[in-house]
Amino acid sequence: MLDFMAGKRAYLAIHDPPYNLVAFKEREISDFISWCKKWVENSITVSNLDNSLYVWLGADQRDGFQPLPDFMLMMREMPLRPRSFITMRNQRGYGTQQNWMAVRQELLFYVSGNAKFNVEAEYTDIPKILRGYYKEIGGKLTENLQRGKSENIRAGNVWVDIQQIFYRMEENVSGCYAQKPLKAIERIIKASSQPGDFVVDFFAHSGTTLLAAEINERRCFTVDIDPVFCEISIRRLEHFRKTRRLGWQNGHPFEAEVPLPELLETAEPLPQGEIPELQRSLF
Repeated sequence: MLDFMAGKRAYLAIHDPPYNLVAFKEREISDFISWCKKWVENSITVSNLDNSLYVWLGADQRDGFQPLPDFMLMMREMPLRPRSFITMRNQRGYGTQQNWMAVRQELLFYVSGNAKFNVEAEYTDIPKILRGYYKEIGGKLTENLQRGKSENIRAGNVWVDIQQIFYRMEENVSGCYAQKPLKAIERIIKASSQPGDFVVDFFAHSGTTLLAAEINERRCFTVDIDPVFCEISIRRLEHFRKTRRLGWQNGHPFEAEVPLPELLETAEPLPQGEIPELQRSLF
């Protein structure tokens, strides 16, 4: 693993593994957790003694909330301390008329040693509008807006100010349906690293961590088991460096080789139920 990092060590790891999938195949929860333990140990191996680890991980309310609680129990065996359980709220969700709609994404935050944390990264664009919590200071009653260091609300561990990715957004990368918002990854990077630090991401997917590190003057080492996602990540970074655009919106990373209109016009319909392996990995 140190060869992968060219001998460098990361101060920050951000991982977004597939939920209960290993190499695109669903596994028993025990197998999935055993696999997670391996990449967490590898993440520790390539990290500085003072480091932060963030893991995006789902909780399937239709199946015992797995794999989140199982992963959290496994993490008790790791030489890391839990710091926070963050929730990012989606604008869209899934559910039925007989249940609460699922609109959350779970993010676990662990540290070791004297991990860095920049509290200023928590402040959002949301202005404070509520007055209250009066306190007497110097014989004068004051309220929270007067005492606060900022006129804006801190994100805390419930993030409601980040837009879920959809096809009309510039940063959209077609085919990457687990794509995390750039703003979310930038918040993590700004809070738990400094310019020039190394960041590691074992699940590149759409290359969001790589791009966020580029924008915020960090060095990122990233990898993905699927060569298609590796290529997408490379092209996204090159696309940004050339155009300063964050993604392709209604386009896609392979426009030069496969223009979308021609692809749609010439593609032959597949027999019902048959999905090529490449499409299975993308969609």
